[in-house]
Amino acid sequence: MEQTVRQQLSDYIVAHQEEFYRLAYSYVKNRDAALDVVQESIVKALAKSDTLRRPEYLKTWFYRILLNESMNHHRRAKRLVPLEDTLLETPAPARDPGERLDLYDAIERLDWKEQTVVRLRFFEDMKLEEIARVTNTNLNTVKSRLYKSLRRLRELTEEEC
Repeated sequence: MEQTVRQQLSDYIVAHQEEFYRLAYSYVKNRDAALDVVQESIVKALAKSDTLRRPEYLKTWFYRILLNESMNHHRRAKRLVPLEDTLLETPAPARDPGERLDLYDAIERLDWKEQTVVRLRFFEDMKLEEIARVTNTNLNTVKSRLYKSLRRLRELTEEEC
């Protein structure tokens, strides 16, 4: 049984690696960091493949690992301050309130949990039930986060989503 789960996992990883990279990149915004996140996720998944009790949940199980790795990388990166930033210490230019936000910029302004729901729903085309399993969240909570996020995105972009 273990060999078949490991083989299913390997086949799944090979078939969906571009999707994993795209999701990781949407969090870390750096090519090399996204590749590192995907690689770490694959290593962890292969090492823990024996913990997958139900092979039909392979997708949600792997996406949970990928999301956790993306969030861990994001947290670690927030603690690091590039040397250039400390030397230049110039304030960021003020954004013109009349300037329209790009949708991707607007998504970045959402709460982390809301970003996750939006990315999984619209970038990864997951069903709400799958998102609930991946994020280990109640289905109704996922729905309310999605609707709240969409309202906030409409406000931020000042147009219908």
